[in-house]
Amino acid sequence: MKPDWDKLMKQFADSKTVLVGDVDCTAAGKDLCSTHGVQGYPTIKHGDPSGLEDYKGGRDFGSMEKFAKGLKPSCSPFNIDLCDDEEKKSIEDLSALSASELEEKIKEEEKKISDAESDFKKSTEKLQKKYEKLSKEKEETIKAVKDAGLGLMKSVQVKNQKDSSDDEL
Repeated sequence: MKPDWDKLMKQFADSKTVLVGDVDCTAAGKDLCSTHGVQGYPTIKHGDPSGLEDYKGGRDFGSMEKFAKGLKPSCSPFNIDLCDDEEKKSIEDLSALSASELEEKIKEEEKKISDAESDFKKSTEKLQKKYEKLSKEKEETIKAVKDAGLGLMKSVQVKNQKDSSDDEL
């Protein structure tokens, strides 16, 4: 993916509306990656720099290029002219909050995401354990059936079919 990403960065290097870049999350960019919830590599994000979203498209050059070409500036406190009336009202309401009130609201919403991720992780761990148990039970059943003579049964069946066809001649 890296060569395609480098090609994409070069293609959009002079864009006035789209920034394609990369960050080394293991070095100087560690804090930035932590702030935006980067947990695995490579991770692709898009959107307003203060509220980046996960990119869910293809990882080949064509898919990323098509997506990047479709990016446009979006509604934000920095682009209020791009907002509809409802979005403007939300920005006004949030702007009217004190710093501590806004921080508390952000923490509440981030907790919802954290809780959802935690629930997901716990549920997938349970599913993994169930999968492993079912897989073991399946393997034990297969072994028991084979040990009970399935192979011998099939051999007898083949021999009987051969003998039957020999008798017809």
